[in-house]
Amino acid sequence: MASKKANFKKQLVAYSFLAPNFIGFAIFTLVPIVFAVVLAFLRWDGANPIEWAGLSNFTELFDDDQFKAALKNTIVYTAGTVPFTLLASLFLAVILNQGIKARNFFRTVSFFPYIASLVAVAAVWNMIFNPSKGPVNMLLYSLGFENVPGWAADKDWAMITIILFSVWKYMGYYMIIYLAGLQGINPELYEAANLDGTNTWQRFRYVTVPQLSATTFFILVMLTIQCFKVYDIVYMVTQAGPGTATLVLVYDIYNKAFVSWNLGSASAVAMVLFALVLAVTLIQFRAEKRIR
Repeated sequence: MASKKANFKKQLVAYSFLAPNFIGFAIFTLVPIVFAVVLAFLRWDGANPIEWAGLSNFTELFDDDQFKAALKNTIVYTAGTVPFTLLASLFLAVILNQGIKARNFFRTVSFFPYIASLVAVAAVWNMIFNPSKGPVNMLLYSLGFENVPGWAADKDWAMITIILFSVWKYMGYYMIIYLAGLQGINPELYEAANLDGTNTWQRFRYVTVPQLSATTFFILVMLTIQCFKVYDIVYMVTQAGPGTATLVLVYDIYNKAFVSWNLGSASAVAMVLFALVLAVTLIQFRAEKRIR
């Protein structure tokens, strides 16, 4: 009996430490998630009584031009941002893993855009890429280009601007992860490759890339999820414009929920986004297992 009481007290102490975190998770995360799933099948504007909608919130999305534009733009943004960020961060990590001068300084400079205020860097970015007064277009004019891009103000260039901004802002963070992976590679592998007479490209291709496969997979999954959830960058740089050129799913959810107050439709879009991210993540895990 004494041992049972002692074990009960230990468990009670353990659960007392876990309880605040679990209660906070249940109130602020679990309950809202469950309510959002239920709300996807209801009609509610936040003021009038809730009505049952069934699957109509989902079927109406097929006729919603805003949703279709947001879905297309989200896929284009993800397909453009993920590979370029991977390549840029890997390139930076390989270069800054060498014994170059001021290596720590350049690492800090590369990481700075990630930790800098988004409001500040977006304002600077918009100033640099201003269609009429920005230094980028001024340089293009001086080089003889007449039809310079309108960047964020041009519907044909707005998404490219968002992608370039995202790559610039996040490549420093993933560079740090790649640096950790590079420093975990056994130097004897490179020594053996040198003895076999390999050049720099062959060592990178047959030693570095395979040894970084787990790191690359982790970055690929995290970066893909991050891109599907993008909102703040779009809001700060283009406000989803011009028109619907950079409207993404999370921005569409915000508009439906807090501009149109169509909470049921907003929840339906959120469920579509969740299903899309889940499907892409599962495909990535399955592909990674096949490669191994």
